[in-house]
Amino acid sequence: MLLVIDIGNTNIKYGVWDGESLLASFRVSSRISRTADEYGSVLVNLLSDSGIKKADIDGIIVSSVIPTLNYTICHMCEYFFGISPLMVGPGIKTGINIKAENPKEVGADRIVNNVAAYKKYGGPLIVIDFGTATTFNVLDKEGAFIGGVIAPGIKTALEGLVHNTAQLPMIELVPPKKVIAKNTETNMQAGIIFGFSGLVDNIVAKIKKELGGDDVKVVATGGLGEIIAKETKCIEVVDRTLTLYGLKLIYDLNR
Repeated sequence: MLLVIDIGNTNIKYGVWDGESLLASFRVSSRISRTADEYGSVLVNLLSDSGIKKADIDGIIVSSVIPTLNYTICHMCEYFFGISPLMVGPGIKTGINIKAENPKEVGADRIVNNVAAYKKYGGPLIVIDFGTATTFNVLDKEGAFIGGVIAPGIKTALEGLVHNTAQLPMIELVPPKKVIAKNTETNMQAGIIFGFSGLVDNIVAKIKKELGGDDVKVVATGGLGEIIAKETKCIEVVDRTLTLYGLKLIYDLNR
């Protein structure tokens, strides 16, 4: 079985593949202060709860946007599973052409999502990831990454709003019934949910205009993708396991 690990700014996502089947997936918070033993103990327990033993894992691949956690997670893989993981980074085969000014600046998570999205949906394509940042990745019809957009993440924007004001509370991120809201909580929900859905529709419209046509599929992923997708006009597919699938594809390509 293949263990795939995506180290994000907020969460670490784990997935276990048996051939073409995703048997299980988990999320834990990304904390630099945690040790390899702590991460390993939690992961082994999560695997056990899904009926998966440590000995079942015979391959591991890792993508990361937190370099300071790389050693910890690699050490965890070696100590608990006896496997040195494949790291997504410069020199690894991905199957896509990155047409950025500096390809090394493109985050591993964006590369992994692009690999999976093009494999599943073809091109041209816009891949939106609603994570700590909201990223827009643009792929041409041949699957080359030709550029994109980085905007604030939804939770990042909400936390900034709450932490920098004296009286605004932390709220549940659900859409209110009306945009003209009657209390502080629904005022904030309207601003965040409808504001970000408008941001997405506007950026996608501008991307399509630059590409010279509307025949561009729009795919979303990330924890809050489903909530925002329902309020947009442009998002056609929400695929929550896109990153886990992309890691599997890259691992298979580099075996």
